[in-house]
Amino acid sequence: MIGVTSVRTEADYVKAMALIDELLDEVGDDEAHPLAEVLDLISTQAKAYEYEHVQIPESEPREVLRFLMDQHDLKQGDLADVAPQNRISEILNGTRPISKEIAKGLAKRFHVHADLFL
Repeated sequence: MIGVTSVRTEADYVKAMALIDELLDEVGDDEAHPLAEVLDLISTQAKAYEYEHVQIPESEPREVLRFLMDQHDLKQGDLADVAPQNRISEILNGTRPISKEIAKGLAKRFHVHADLFL
């Protein structure tokens, strides 16, 4: 399962993000899970790579969400752990703002600061 030792290239980053998704499915919010430290380590490496190489545009929160979904190749339904698909759709269409609760969930999901979504 563990296949990422460091994140130095885009290929490493893609592998790391796939592994993070798998680990999030397995670990969830259980900080005592045996793989929680591995998730933290790989997430830290991916964040460092993103900081250096991935530019998140300054724009409306819904556009930031759209950008991150595109970067992670996610569909609205893939964010069901954060909010129902219809709520994500309303946010992306601009008919509903992102609540603080959803912003926190998105921040955790994408490993970014919640302020990006508010």
